[in-house]
Amino acid sequence: MNHKILIQYIFLSLIALTTLQSCVSKKEMLYFQDIETFNSEVSYNNQILQVDDILKIHVGALMQEAAIPFNNTTAGSVVANNIDVMKLDGYLVSQNMTINFPVLGEISVKEKTIKNLEFDIKKLLVDGGYLINPYVTVRLLNAKVTVLGEVNMPGTFSFTENNISLLQALGLAGDLTINGSRDEVLVLRRIDGLLTTTRINLTSANFLNGPYQMVKPNDVIIVNPNTAKLKTAGYVGDVTAILGISSVILTIILLFTR
Repeated sequence: MNHKILIQYIFLSLIALTTLQSCVSKKEMLYFQDIETFNSEVSYNNQILQVDDILKIHVGALMQEAAIPFNNTTAGSVVANNIDVMKLDGYLVSQNMTINFPVLGEISVKEKTIKNLEFDIKKLLVDGGYLINPYVTVRLLNAKVTVLGEVNMPGTFSFTENNISLLQALGLAGDLTINGSRDEVLVLRRIDGLLTTTRINLTSANFLNGPYQMVKPNDVIIVNPNTAKLKTAGYVGDVTAILGISSVILTIILLFTR
């Protein structure tokens, strides 16, 4: 009888241990645990243009007829607001970091932001005597961010805003699952032609002061699984397997202790 009680105790202990291994602590789950003592200014990006960016460029003037040669007008007014049609009529940044602009020809966009390009096109129009006091607007049409790993809806998401935050990007992917590691979110970003990586800890608000507060076009965000997920999926094995092996061991012990 004592042996049976001992075996039952061991069996219940194994169940409790297995359950604890699959639990996630409050410290691992909560975002911004130091937010009460944290203040941060919003830091907006002024992105450098990249190869394969698609740009919508509009040139205006006091006399609109004078600006017509500098605008793409192939799309009809009814479909002009369709983002896919706008991409087809947009200006594609070549591998040489140039765009082919009407009348002005090839224009370099290397190491330029949208604001830089607006200023440069306006200057070319004025200095070339094409237009008097023109205005130029440039907009990126194919900005996107990819979110992978332990999120509810992984995928690639397009956005038309000039800026979205890292938290907004995670929101587009349906937020992290309960198995997502909130203290080790990996961000891949191209900087000066090089692919860089950094790790973000979402349990602290410190990253809001850095360059990763806002997403940049073509960023890739990877949410790694947390310790509990790794234990149940990897080297420890799943709960069913552990309980099965434990049952066999306990049966053998019972046979030898009768």
